[in-house]
Amino acid sequence: MTYIAKPRLHHPSLHTNKVGYTRRDYEGRISTLCAGCGHDSISAAIIQACWELDIEPHRVAKLSGIGCSSKTPDYFLGASHGFNTVHGRMPSVLTGANLANRDLLYLGVSGDGDSASIGLGQFANAMRRGVCMAYIVENNGVYGLTKGQFSATADRGSKSKKGVINSDNPVDLVALALQLGATYVGRSFSGDKAQLVPLINGISCALSPLKLRAT
Repeated sequence: MTYIAKPRLHHPSLHTNKVGYTRRDYEGRISTLCAGCGHDSISAAIIQACWELDIEPHRVAKLSGIGCSSKTPDYFLGASHGFNTVHGRMPSVLTGANLANRDLLYLGVSGDGDSASIGLGQFANAMRRGVCMAYIVENNGVYGLTKGQFSATADRGSKSKKGVINSDNPVDLVALALQLGATYVGRSFSGDKAQLVPLINGISCALSPLKLRAT
């Protein structure tokens, strides 16, 4: 049913935040991801956090790479600026956009394949250079678009649906971000809304609002 458009009309009783927006104003298109996907939970948490923080949607620039996680910016902050980059290169494009327009608030969304494999150097140097951004990595340990191979963050000893055992050590993006001097680093579970929304709120407040170096 993802081809059905959302209604444009808002119920008059919907609450507004301090800048006059309802929570619906922070939503995007209807998700085309699998039902129950954790990526959709993260999108919902971003919507809730931005509404609570009174961030005007048009002040946000959201950028992503390639993968299931990198499709999610289409599902939140529909009135914001957006750009879907090439695989693993989101930090470079975001850096260029930041240099061109420092008045926007930059949100980068990536996945474990996008940031821990082909984009690992981009991830590391964005932290090292101190790019002013929020960097969210949606990590599920697999390459979802290519049918579930282990990603670089998969735990050693993990077992796939086909019975394959992962024999490689994982890349720990949180430890790497801490080592490289990120100003705010957190890790949460997509299914725990009570923890995830305040964590994203904390990201945004670190360099008020939504300007920081984080994962």
